[in-house]
Amino acid sequence: MKSIQTIWVCVAAALLSLSATFQANAIEADEVQDYEDVFIISGQALDRSTVEVSWDIAKGYYLYNNRFLKFTVESAGVVMGEPVIPPGEVSFDDLLGEEVEKYHSRLTVSIPLLAVDAAVDGLRMKVRSQGCLENVLCYPPTEQVLLVGLPAAASAAAVDEPAEVAAEPAESFLSPPNDASDSVFSGLNNNPLSGLGLQDEQDPALDAESAFVYEAIGLTPDTVLVRFTAQPGYYLYRDKFAFSIADDSGFQIGEVSLPEGVIKDDPEFGAVQVIYDQVEIPVKINRPAGPATTISMRAEFQGCRDGDICYPPQSRIVSLELPAAAAPAGAVVAEPGPLADSGKPKAPVSEQDRLARLLTEHSGKAIFAFFIAGILLAFTPCVFPMVPILSGIIMGQGERLTTARAFWLSLVYVLAMAVTYTLAGVLAGLFGQNLQALFQNPWILSFFVLIFIALALSMFGFYELQLPSRLQTRLASASNEQQGGQFWGVAVMGFLSALIVGPCVAPPLMAALIVIGASGDAMLGGSALFAMSMGMGVPLILFGVSAGKLAPKAGPWMDAVKAVFGVGLLALAIWMLERILPGGVIMLLWGLLAISCGVYLGALERIPEGASGWKRLWKSAGLVLILLGALELVGAAAGGDYWLRPLQKLGSSSGQVVDHESSAFRRIKSVADLDAAVSQANQQGKGAMLDFYADWCVECLRMERNTFHEPGVQALLAELQPLQADVTDHDETDQALMRKFGIIGPPAILFFDRNGQEMKPWRLVGYFTPEEFSEHLESVLAAQ
Repeated sequence: MKSIQTIWVCVAAALLSLSATFQANAIEADEVQDYEDVFIISGQALDRSTVEVSWDIAKGYYLYNNRFLKFTVESAGVVMGEPVIPPGEVSFDDLLGEEVEKYHSRLTVSIPLLAVDAAVDGLRMKVRSQGCLENVLCYPPTEQVLLVGLPAAASAAAVDEPAEVAAEPAESFLSPPNDASDSVFSGLNNNPLSGLGLQDEQDPALDAESAFVYEAIGLTPDTVLVRFTAQPGYYLYRDKFAFSIADDSGFQIGEVSLPEGVIKDDPEFGAVQVIYDQVEIPVKINRPAGPATTISMRAEFQGCRDGDICYPPQSRIVSLELPAAAAPAGAVVAEPGPLADSGKPKAPVSEQDRLARLLTEHSGKAIFAFFIAGILLAFTPCVFPMVPILSGIIMGQGERLTTARAFWLSLVYVLAMAVTYTLAGVLAGLFGQNLQALFQNPWILSFFVLIFIALALSMFGFYELQLPSRLQTRLASASNEQQGGQFWGVAVMGFLSALIVGPCVAPPLMAALIVIGASGDAMLGGSALFAMSMGMGVPLILFGVSAGKLAPKAGPWMDAVKAVFGVGLLALAIWMLERILPGGVIMLLWGLLAISCGVYLGALERIPEGASGWKRLWKSAGLVLILLGALELVGAAAGGDYWLRPLQKLGSSSGQVVDHESSAFRRIKSVADLDAAVSQANQQGKGAMLDFYADWCVECLRMERNTFHEPGVQALLAELQPLQADVTDHDETDQALMRKFGIIGPPAILFFDRNGQEMKPWRLVGYFTPEEFSEHLESVLAAQ
């Protein structure tokens, strides 16, 4: 039967085969030699005051001079001095990961005996040491027993040569000392191992997988219940537990609640807390809101067999599913490790996550909050263009327009828009498909632009839009005085406006989608979206009613007012064409529109004598518009591409300005592109930032032109690798990338740490000013 030590070494070899070092020089467990066969110990007494202990070390093996190298004399009447250990070879040890002192081939240690009773003719010595097989495995600290005969005292006969020595391996490095008396030395020359009285061999040690069972289940959306089972006679060190997330889910370990252990006087670590039998440990998870997710949790721990062997530190991974979370969980990001405070700043809670949590915890308050958020969104570039659409509809009523009619037209338009937003949002939350993004096709946008142009020309009096006389007769009898057919047309316009004009994702919209996707509660999420949409419609209704009340009922003023709204529709058409046409062409169109308006206001006409102040004012305004239009034309000819800065190219000393393409942003398309770019950034010691961008996303363009190029932002971005995913085409590759991160559409900005993990609490949705974005970047860099 193999000795216990041999079994332990086989177990250790099997465990260490998991390490990268062992993989490079793998051997089978049954090929591991016994400690005493590769570190052959011997001893001799030079005289009654000096004993030498030597090891013959097999080729490819070495001994350590570390805290385990100890010498203990157990014989009564003998006092040992400080061993004299020769210097060894100091080098970095890959197995221990530190600088160590090693011995190859042979080691001899001289041990002085300070006092030896005259009656003592031999001594029993315990020698503890540790050695390794080069670059493959380390043996556990091992204790061996030496029996050394001493020369006779001065009154006795002289001894011609040193006494013979016997070496005996102990059962293991934790074997209890044997209390046999010095009588064991009787008959030493005939049988040096007689009378040792060592205990019988124990049962073979279990392998680590069997001795310590690790399990984990998802208890709640933010709690994992970890269970360790130590077999009878085995225990785990309480302070060796450590947990971390082993995948790229972006989740992180939060608070770990370790139970109290039993105080044990451990031979290796002194008085420590250990855990016997079975223990359950709740582990909190920091995570954003989201659907049910499978994660991999790594546990690190170490344990021993009581009174016998200790196993090397263990690291195991189990996969488990966490239930869906309707709201983010955890605010402080914890570093992997037992209850350690990372010292990093608290992770922020994004606006969409705060709204999602409010929606699930206080739905009544949340509905009102979404309504207020909708009112604020009505004044953003993604929604504001609906004003000229609605105004065109109202002013197109001509002499039939009344305040009441303007109210009902506005209400129908807003209700259709709200229902569209709600249905599109619910579908996006349930199926992850942004219906609005699908309507950003150039052909669809071009068709809608033609509608706006047709409406604008009608406002200018070129023609009157109406159905053929036959259809008008049929609809008149069905619609009666309510003219329901016109209301249906307004509803269709509201439906199309919601899909085409405002496709950008805002934090309230994302919050509702999070709740729908995580909990499946389409009713709750849909109610929030409807409240938000109605909030967006309040300013539109007020504007429509005001138009109906203030607009003149007849006369030349009516034509002038309609012309103003016609210009608004043409401006909206150019604004939509900005998504599909080059910047220079857009500048040309804006310039022509401005010049046309100037001419219409009489900028090129003579002012007759005695003309009113209004006439002079309109001509002055016309001249200004002609000048602005000329600047747009000059800027377009100079290669400009941004109509709000027409002379930017002329003002550049090099004749060029840095655009988004040529800045530090690196374009990526697919998930594979992203993984490669983030990995490359990590190799350079940097994190990464991923910006989801589209040409049809107005807020994306604002971020690009106003925020990303601000010098302070550029300085902070230099410490990251900025990446950009252009999802303008919204093809299958774009959708796969967005699905990976649960992104419904742009604008969205994600951050990755230096380990390639997404920092989900730092995710951004919507537009941010340079000051706001710089502050956020500083927080991201501090948490890297």
